[in-house]
Amino acid sequence: MAGVMAALVLARPFRRGPSCLGRLFRRGAGGATCGPRGRGARRGAGDSEVLQKSLRRGVVLSTGAFLVYGAHKLISGFAEVHASFKVEEVVEQADYLYGSGETEKLYRLLVQHKNSDDAELLWRLARASRDLAQLSSTSAEEKKQLAYGALEYAKKALEKNESNSAAHKWYGICLSDVGDFEGIKTKIGNAFVIKEHFQKAIELNPKDATTIHLIGIWCYTFAEMPWYQRKIAATLFASPPTSTFQEALRYFHMAEEADPNFYSKNLLFLGKTYLKLNNKKMALLWLSKAKEYPAHTEEDKQVQKEALELLNSM
Repeated sequence: MAGVMAALVLARPFRRGPSCLGRLFRRGAGGATCGPRGRGARRGAGDSEVLQKSLRRGVVLSTGAFLVYGAHKLISGFAEVHASFKVEEVVEQADYLYGSGETEKLYRLLVQHKNSDDAELLWRLARASRDLAQLSSTSAEEKKQLAYGALEYAKKALEKNESNSAAHKWYGICLSDVGDFEGIKTKIGNAFVIKEHFQKAIELNPKDATTIHLIGIWCYTFAEMPWYQRKIAATLFASPPTSTFQEALRYFHMAEEADPNFYSKNLLFLGKTYLKLNNKKMALLWLSKAKEYPAHTEEDKQVQKEALELLNSM
């Protein structure tokens, strides 16, 4: 430790700017052995003596520089491992709370890391913000603030890592939510961007059933769009987004194939889409599955209720 401290003291005058270590290591003895030149510098034996002293000092400084560099790498490596471990620890806690349905606790945990540069934390914070906004106990003003906050966190996650599938997914979801506060023109205009991000998420993670389901919802929404909204869309956009119930059905089945029985809402929309296509036999099958799906969340309970209402109306 004494050697490292001595190296730090010797190196201190050379530490300038963010690349100080690089410059220090490159300069080595050269930066330290300028020695006495000109005035008072004797030739011959005196020069030899001065040179030897300078060389010895240069070796010390070069060794010091090397020790500083080594110490820095050691400390930096430890800091990186420690930071990585901390992120993993928070992610583990967050996933446990998410699985337990502890929405408020999850948000409080993750919002502490809103200035993080880690995409894994940021997209989880976007999801937690959105989930908190969805709670019935959240006020209208809070819902709006949380929705816009969620979009910012998802956007930042993408900026930090464009190859993160979940960041693309949650950016698409949060952008859709914000459209609810900005009117039909913005909502329809955002639809193209939303679908692009969902498709990118699937490209990065083809087995993500949730994102496949979301594209199905996108297709179902535009297939079901009322005539007056279609007219507005045609006025606002040269090529407004369109889709069909057949396309929506294809994505809902793809999601089910990727992860069978993964989501009550996918079962519900399979039933609803078959109803739209006048296939009552298949609608009965999927609506019955949705009604019988174990209710773990408020959304599951709503799905059960809607599935039962549709079954009773058939």
